[in-house]
Amino acid sequence: MYKEENYLATNRVVNRYQLAKLHTFESAARHLSFSSTAEELCISPSAVSHQINKLEEELGFKLFERFHRRIELTRDGRNLFNVFKKSLNILNQEILEIKNQEIIGTLTIYSRPSFAQRWLVPKLGQFTKLYPYITVNVLSGNEIIDFNKHRIDLAIYYDDLFYEKLNGEYLMSETIIPVCSPFYAKQNNLYDNVDNLYQCTLLHDNQAWGSDSNFDEWDTWATHFSLSIAFNDIHKIFFDRSDSAIIAAINHAGVAMGRKHLIEQSIQSGQLVAPFPRMHALCKQRYHILTPHGKYNPKVDVFIQWLKSNASAIDNSDNYENNE
Repeated sequence: MYKEENYLATNRVVNRYQLAKLHTFESAARHLSFSSTAEELCISPSAVSHQINKLEEELGFKLFERFHRRIELTRDGRNLFNVFKKSLNILNQEILEIKNQEIIGTLTIYSRPSFAQRWLVPKLGQFTKLYPYITVNVLSGNEIIDFNKHRIDLAIYYDDLFYEKLNGEYLMSETIIPVCSPFYAKQNNLYDNVDNLYQCTLLHDNQAWGSDSNFDEWDTWATHFSLSIAFNDIHKIFFDRSDSAIIAAINHAGVAMGRKHLIEQSIQSGQLVAPFPRMHALCKQRYHILTPHGKYNPKVDVFIQWLKSNASAIDNSDNYENNE
């Protein structure tokens, strides 16, 4: 048995001592530059050249053609580089599967409908690529959900309440600003003319952060800017979801109170405009994550970390200035 292992060790084309040289080769093949490879690996260009020369000598064929101030892969070098990349991909996939072997199964999430439709669902593809063994089940509604009855792993609420029987974590803040279609803004001469709201139709989510929020969003916005607006005197359409009001606004039905995180794509695409662009108000209500008390759940943990990463990225690229 010893003789067989010794024979394999001495006749193996690639041995453990060449792995470092192959790492150097992979970097040089990517950059096609010994100096860039040296910078990436924090070694000198002469050390890179020495390792490549030594590797070529040990393999018995040239990997690079050397020219004045540039290098190119030989045919054998290209073939080895392609095989090496495939091997790295296989290795990385195996490592990912090992790391994720406990992160498997169904993850049931409950969310407010508008947040699910306009923020969460468009991003879920990113999460499933990272964790392909988790099956995500999204439920939505305006009710305060019973976690045990519906077997909910995690909920995302938008309010300012405290839930004693649940763990709560802050996700992100929200600001509100009136929005409408460009056509509607022009038709009603709305740009920087707040008084012209009286001739408009207000598109209103009356379950913004409760079963009957009434005009709380519009009142919050008006109070923030010390505006005296008699909302009862303005024509309105009521909805039980913010995204329904946004869809109506896109289709020229009136002016909706838009939540920044839910309208950004529609603003960027030109479907919506903010006729009073500097008049955004910070809400006391926030998005937060709720989980039941109990044992550690790795699926919930990785989802929360992913949520926070996305929320942090959006907060850092805020398109509106804070008037606070």
